[in-house]
Amino acid sequence: MTAADPAGTGAFEAVLVRWSGPGAWVFAPVPEEHAPDAAGPFGRVPVVASVDGRSWATSVWRDSTAGWLLPVPARIRRAKDDGDTVVVTVEVDASRL
Repeated sequence: MTAADPAGTGAFEAVLVRWSGPGAWVFAPVPEEHAPDAAGPFGRVPVVASVDGRSWATSVWRDSTAGWLLPVPARIRRAKDDGDTVVVTVEVDASRL
């Protein structure tokens, strides 16, 4: 088990980032080695993600400057917020492509 794969299953650690602006989304940056191969419509790709063991269907977003981002809703991250470290997995959801 390493920092790059803390759960031993393709997981990675990410530091949550609160995006400024309307909605103030919270994202987990996705390293390139865990990101989809290409962006889909509107720069998004459907995935099944988990953060600290809580899973849900969502999409990762490709930002031209920040790279791949996983939006993490409050119900998933619970008490964690900007600057907190979480364990993440991301798997492309081929059934929603």
